[in-house]
Amino acid sequence: MNSKEIAPDFCYQSLISRFRKCRLQTEQLCQPLEVEDYGLQAVAETSPVKWHLAHTSWFFETFILEKYEANFTSFDKNFSYLFNSYYNGVGKPFLRSKRGLLSRPTVKAVFEYRRAISERIEKLFQGLADSSPKALYLLELGINHEQQHQELLLTDLLYNWYQNPLYPAYKKPALQEPIMANLNSNLSEPAKLEWVTQKGGLVTIGKADDGSFAFDNEYPRHQVFIKDFLVADRLVTNREYLAFIDDKGYQRPEFWLSDGWAKIQEKRWQAPLYWSQGQQGNWFHYGYYGLQPLDLASPVSNISAYEADAFARWAQSRLMTEAEWELIAAQQEVQGNFIESDALKPLAAGANQISANRGDLAVQQLYGDLWEWIASSYSPYPGFKAAAGAVGEYNGKFMCNQLVLRGGSCVTSCDHMRSSYRNFFYPEARWQFSGIRLAKDL
Repeated sequence: MNSKEIAPDFCYQSLISRFRKCRLQTEQLCQPLEVEDYGLQAVAETSPVKWHLAHTSWFFETFILEKYEANFTSFDKNFSYLFNSYYNGVGKPFLRSKRGLLSRPTVKAVFEYRRAISERIEKLFQGLADSSPKALYLLELGINHEQQHQELLLTDLLYNWYQNPLYPAYKKPALQEPIMANLNSNLSEPAKLEWVTQKGGLVTIGKADDGSFAFDNEYPRHQVFIKDFLVADRLVTNREYLAFIDDKGYQRPEFWLSDGWAKIQEKRWQAPLYWSQGQQGNWFHYGYYGLQPLDLASPVSNISAYEADAFARWAQSRLMTEAEWELIAAQQEVQGNFIESDALKPLAAGANQISANRGDLAVQQLYGDLWEWIASSYSPYPGFKAAAGAVGEYNGKFMCNQLVLRGGSCVTSCDHMRSSYRNFFYPEARWQFSGIRLAKDL
């Protein structure tokens, strides 16, 4: 890890408290589910809920208990094969596309596995306490790893449920939510999109070595030159994206990158993922509340980088670079519509009461709501070095053919996010909560 594997800036007791909270939160996310929901896997990119529950426990067992626990014995030797994701340095993983076929071990057995590993981790660190900075770092890495899988658990579940014509709901809509008199209309619209001038110059991005946690791909801190530019003050809305569709944006190759044009022909995309059109021409959207009329004021979500880029070209704009995004985000506190708000959907600009104290910030929705597609390839920062051993496979080996996303989403934990955080996906990915922020050159 390029974090130099230093001890976290949290004391042992605080870190154990975070560990308990994280493990509990994962299981609380499963409370609305029936046992039949735990094994679903629609495509290779989505994993079953049960697999996420087991894999996060496997991570703690493999990278901490196996190394630091006296007289270590594996909970089940088969689990090291079944629930390894991609860490070839510790063994051959089970085929990703077949995870949905793992009816055994049962859901009950997986929860027993989780409880056993959690108890052993706590017992281990009662003995280690603050005496092992490397172990403490791995514990915090495991917590952040599980937070990533909490988000994946929810996004994978939504995609897997989307294949069901009954459109299952994870949560019932709040009774106080206004009922729209007309489909695809809104009682309030976000303010007109405004352009904010951002001064550039020689800026420093990346995680500072201040002792707090970060993933290795956020290092090393380095300088980048940025020209002055314009940035949209909010995310692109469903209404604005619908105008792109109505202007035959999906039929006009001049807006699309070559790979993007090929992808929409192959997949026959005509709208964002989870959109559907009724017989009367009204648009609907599937989410954690089931199938609902499309909220035109909310940010457009679940789109690929190809679609984000095509919309930006149609709007005579572009996507931000990650240096531009971080320059702005570093000036703001991490506040926004995260999973803690319990909205479970992106909200219209200004609608999020969680961040109502944002003051006079010119640029809204940088944190939470949606991951923002960035026009920067996911590549190593100058001087990046992956850690030795299997744990070094966490991020470094994916630095090819992927794009960066920034800012977190409505199903990201707030304390998981920071201005230097780099998410990454392949440009065709749509099942994550990803959206669009526009920029322009001056």
